Amino acid sequence: MLDLNYIEKQLKKRLPYKNKWYRKQNNLWDRRSSFIYSTMSWDDLVKKMEKEVTTFNYEKHPYFYYTVNRWYNYWSARAVEQIFTQSSEINANPNPKQGHYDFSWKGIKFDHKTSVFPKGFRDGNYAAYTFAKANPETFAVWFYKNQSTGHRFHLENRLFIVVYATNGEHYALKAEIGLLKDVIQGYINTFDPIKLIRLNLQPEQKTLTDIIWAVR
Repeated sequence: MLDLNYIEKQLKKRLPYKNKWYRKQNNLWDRRSSFIYSTMSWDDLVKKMEKEVTTFNYEKHPYFYYTVNRWYNYWSARAVEQIFTQSSEINANPNPKQGHYDFSWKGIKFDHKTSVFPKGFRDGNYAAYTFAKANPETFAVWFYKNQSTGHRFHLENRLFIVVYATNGEHYALKAEIGLLKDVIQGYINTFDPIKLIRLNLQPEQKTLTDIIWAVR
């Protein structure tokens, strides 16, 4: 079992650096940074990146930001998944590489994704945020239509944990594991499958989804 307090401390070591990517996420660069999956420590991550840059002559800044962003997103997501699956009602996928789902809950298989409030949704301003809160179905459809391509793309059931910071630093809330835990546990306590959003994204199959807000 992961130490969520430790993960939070490690994730917060990424925050002093700029929030940028340099390039869109793609399968090639994912392979070049695949060691993130086995590296929880920030200091170990930095050492491995330095070795890769020296060995393969990667451009330092693009490689650094691509790798630390993937690492940050991955370990935040691992923490979120554990928060869900610690509930006795929720069962982790025994084979995460198959099935496009992270856990099953009341007979429904769900993927989960923590996302910053997107700049591309109706200009990404406060008015867009209030619109999204009032129109969760429209917001969920936007996420599915604008998700990553490649091996990450799918239209199956997904729970979106959306982080929104009043100071505009939405991405920093992915490191606030304590906040995410409180929000998710509140959602679990009031979960009702009848209230899920049902989308017509695939022929003859409903996609079940929901928006879980983490706001500070």
